[in-house]
Amino acid sequence: MSGKIKRALISVSDKSGMIELGQYLAEKNVEILSTGGSAKALRDAGVPVIEVADHTGFPEIMDGRVKTLQPSIHGGLLAIRDNDEHVKSMAEHGIKPIDMLVVNLYPFVQTVASGADFDTCIENIDIGGPAMIRAAAKNHRDVSVVVDPDDYHRVMAEMDAHDGATTSAFRKKLAATAYARTGSYDAAISTWFADQVDDTFPHRIVVSGALKQHLRYGENPHQSAAFYTTGEHRPGVATAAQLQGKELSYNNLNDTDAAFELVSEFSGRPTCAIIKHANPCGVAHGANLLEAYERALQCDQTSAFGGIIALNRTLDGAAARKITKIFTEVIIAPDADEEARTIIAAKQNLRLLLTGAMADPTTPGMTIRTLSGGILLQKRDNELTDEDLKVVTKRAPSDKEMADLLFAFTVCKHVKSNAIIYVKDGATVGIGAGQMSRIDSSRIAAWKAQEQGLAADLTESPAIGSVVASDAFFPFADGLIAAAEAGATAIIQPGGSMRDDEVIAAADERGLAMVFSGMRHFKH
Repeated sequence: MSGKIKRALISVSDKSGMIELGQYLAEKNVEILSTGGSAKALRDAGVPVIEVADHTGFPEIMDGRVKTLQPSIHGGLLAIRDNDEHVKSMAEHGIKPIDMLVVNLYPFVQTVASGADFDTCIENIDIGGPAMIRAAAKNHRDVSVVVDPDDYHRVMAEMDAHDGATTSAFRKKLAATAYARTGSYDAAISTWFADQVDDTFPHRIVVSGALKQHLRYGENPHQSAAFYTTGEHRPGVATAAQLQGKELSYNNLNDTDAAFELVSEFSGRPTCAIIKHANPCGVAHGANLLEAYERALQCDQTSAFGGIIALNRTLDGAAARKITKIFTEVIIAPDADEEARTIIAAKQNLRLLLTGAMADPTTPGMTIRTLSGGILLQKRDNELTDEDLKVVTKRAPSDKEMADLLFAFTVCKHVKSNAIIYVKDGATVGIGAGQMSRIDSSRIAAWKAQEQGLAADLTESPAIGSVVASDAFFPFADGLIAAAEAGATAIIQPGGSMRDDEVIAAADERGLAMVFSGMRHFKH
């Protein structure tokens, strides 16, 4: 098989780069077949084109639904050139070989994203395109199939290097790309259709992503890794523009996503979240971003070194100046003013990511985790309510305590279980995360608060007068007692333990106010 390109079919929705490719093929004396808007654009650019309808002898029908679903097209793509029976069939039926297929598909994903109605989305499901792509990819021993405009220059370089032909190895790579494209296209359609019929967990699911970045390594240097985007239009690390700094690593991406999802929970006041190893080491409100950052930093200055900073407001110069005083890996925010950008630019390795907007914490969505031989799929933990809170102690929390309890419980959603959060005046003062027992998380959080108090030369631990949130119920009273001994005055927890009465009694005995949320927030 020579791989010589003598006839090509071009039919694209995304016409970027198409004219240049068409002109190149024409210069190589390649006969070009085309359809509709592609044919018109090529012809207007002076590229000789044969309409597919003229090639097949059959007009487009049904509003263009049927135009390339013809034996003249599919026979030309599927015929094996050195198979005598195939060659004989081509001769008998007047089928001409098609050596290159250049196709990209109807913009189904973009149509759905635009909010189009059901019928419009249906009309943007491509039929002929995927059929031709699969045919050409199947016959890659003879046919070059090109589905991505980013590959046009590679195709031209390949043909230049091989006297107008493509090599077998090159065609095989193109075929792999083509099957991935039709697979992802069908995945988008099936996901959308399942949503249309309210089938949250259909019998089969397909997960699709587009390669965004080859990473230097994964969690550890001996693990290879890459970053793929799913096409979800959710503001965050996957859609952010990186203005400067080193390439993001696997761990940077994971931590930055955790940071931005956390800070997006808060829209009312300027808020800063500092993340280290996917856990917050400080979260705080402030009158402005500078104050929010300073208060978040006070929670655990040691862990904040080399951390990720997430902000829910446009980064300004005052906050940027303070943030750059210690080593920080990444700053992510919806925007940054010119003064802040200038300050950050002086730190060449510091990554600055701008998302353009905050993520909506209430938006439905799914999270996926892989297992050996399977995946776990669940709805995003996007619920947090203060309507079902139930005061279970003799003393009800004050308005100030309730505000801090809700803040603490929101932060709890983003801390690895078992999670205990101490909060005072809209700022975390102690965080216990990822322990095997809840009492250990409670003790660690109290200890961290005490250590930071000593570091700040305070006369007492910041935990005194704080409130505490627990992501799940206290199975015993010991965790609550540890919080009380640290100086906490109010507790929020889901409730539901067999020993709830014992825990409530312990709270009453110590004068604590406690509310049950009725909602657990494990994060593993």
